[in-house]
Amino acid sequence: MGSPGSANGRRGEYVRIPEEVEVAAKGEADTATALKAAAAAECPRVLRWRAIRWWAKVAVLGIFLAGAGAAAVVFLGPLVIKKVVAPILYWESTTFSRPAIALICFGAIALFPSVLLPSSPFMWIAGMTFGYLYGFLIIQAGMSIGMSLPYFIGSAFHCRIHRWLEKWPKKAAFVRLAGEGDWHHQFRAVALLRISPFPYIVFNYASVATNVKYCPYIAGSMAGTIHETFLAIYSGKLLQSLAVATSEGSFLSVDQIIYNGIGFTIAAASTAAITIYAKKALQKLQAEDDIF
Repeated sequence: MGSPGSANGRRGEYVRIPEEVEVAAKGEADTATALKAAAAAECPRVLRWRAIRWWAKVAVLGIFLAGAGAAAVVFLGPLVIKKVVAPILYWESTTFSRPAIALICFGAIALFPSVLLPSSPFMWIAGMTFGYLYGFLIIQAGMSIGMSLPYFIGSAFHCRIHRWLEKWPKKAAFVRLAGEGDWHHQFRAVALLRISPFPYIVFNYASVATNVKYCPYIAGSMAGTIHETFLAIYSGKLLQSLAVATSEGSFLSVDQIIYNGIGFTIAAASTAAITIYAKKALQKLQAEDDIF
């Protein structure tokens, strides 16, 4: 047994230990608060620096890709156009009549998406041969069938397509926006999905799994592909002018280079702006649906 003094001493020690712990805890809390305040003050600067670094990387990558593209156009473009594009255009113009070309372009644009084949080359040919007005009508008429056939064919495989979409939940979440809400909501969602980078051919079949109605689906699809149609026609006209100049043993004049360069820049910038707008609008639409 210990003496009373020693017991009191132990009690005093027992009392003093919590006080020391409390002081230490208070000091740690003050330190943590100070660190949080310093981190909060430093956070905007860090975020700003990260944003600058990200945009710098994007700028460097853009300059590199632009340089590589310009080199390919200058050195490989004339050769490809002379050996591939020009002979195809000559064979097409001497072998088929204009009504036959229109029928071939219409049929390819209407049927190729159903078998997961790209129809862009035939859009270029339609633009080369018929220009903006008639080329636009042929392409839009073909695309209306090319987007309708997968919709009705995919209806027979609704469950399989739905299971396939479950493998990519993030992309499926955006696709399912097309089947929610009223007619106007479905029309808007489909149009935005057509404008966005979501693959054109894939959405033709994936839309079936969203339970979207046909009328808002086809109306939104037609509205969302107008810019793509004009871009395809412009690309076809540009290829045609390059092919004609190359087949004549020359290249584009300075005026033509400036005109086509400005046109291509405007087309590319417009496409990028529309795509960014569509992605943001889809994210906003998804956030609104999550709220409700």
